[in-house]
Amino acid sequence: MRTEDFAYELPERLIAQTPVEPRDSSRLMVVHRRSGEIEHRYFRDIGDYLRAGDLLVANESRVIPARLFGRKIPSGGRVELLLVHRRDERHWEALVRGRHVRAGSTLGFPDAGQPLPADAYEITAEVLEETAAGGRLLRFSQPLDPILDRLGVMPLPPYIHTPLQNAERYQTVYSRVRGSAAAPTAGLHLTPGLMARLRAQGIEFAFVLLHISMDTFRPVREEHIEDHVIHSEYAELSAAVAEQVNRAKREGRRVVAVGTTSVRVLESAARAPLSDDRRNAGDVVAPLADWTRLFIYPGFDFRVVDTLITNFHLPRSTLLALVAAFAGRDLILRAYREAIQREYRFFSFGDSMLIL
Repeated sequence: MRTEDFAYELPERLIAQTPVEPRDSSRLMVVHRRSGEIEHRYFRDIGDYLRAGDLLVANESRVIPARLFGRKIPSGGRVELLLVHRRDERHWEALVRGRHVRAGSTLGFPDAGQPLPADAYEITAEVLEETAAGGRLLRFSQPLDPILDRLGVMPLPPYIHTPLQNAERYQTVYSRVRGSAAAPTAGLHLTPGLMARLRAQGIEFAFVLLHISMDTFRPVREEHIEDHVIHSEYAELSAAVAEQVNRAKREGRRVVAVGTTSVRVLESAARAPLSDDRRNAGDVVAPLADWTRLFIYPGFDFRVVDTLITNFHLPRSTLLALVAAFAGRDLILRAYREAIQREYRFFSFGDSMLIL
């Protein structure tokens, strides 16, 4: 498949720069896969399309203040880091913006607005090597976690230019485990009140984990989408959640993925080894605690996910390919054209879509 088959033109004014208030007042496009019908509602109405017994699976990863600003030592050249993976308390993988940041370079943080002697920086980092994905492996002079909240800033996507007034608006209300460089944005529309109403309706919730890398926002550069090398992200699905999912599937209840990250966890868990006893008992997923490189594009065999809640995604992106795999490319591109015509808000702080 050509990457251009997943392209569309979006007016810049439709890229949401700020979140709406309250969270569940965002618009909701409802896409029916069987009939091709498209409806226009608000996210607070989502319970009208869910039913008792549905299992909503959401990603509880929490965004860390992963963007750091510093200087090269001794040249004083400015550098910017985006932390994407913590290997241990002192070693991190990061994307780096700056000139000639090679293995052997030393960086100082925070940026005081001018070059400083090495011993004047609060923390320094040595660049150990370039990673396969084009980032850098860094060794910090001391554990970074205890001071990260003070040194780092929220890593908003590059298409958002308006400063965020409240950092919690780039977290889901159920976020719990720190580790992502970006928010699982489909869940940003959920509020405690809406979740309580859905539970009262007989809808179950389960929580999985996938720590998101900023590679999520990178467009596919290859001519054919199958040639793209997907980013690797850490995923967890506990034994208790595996039992929730397997029970729902055995009982014929719908598994509703809240976001593409939840899809990747669920479908990765469906490809984890299962014992013969569990397979014979009708289990579909196994517990998971591993890195996943699962790349979902049209032709993919969905084994778990029945319904998808998602935002509107970048053109030529792996996320758009995933949604097209779930609903069909032609239907999704028609839905996107209608969303543009009706001036939906796009991307991280934008509106949402429910695919039934």
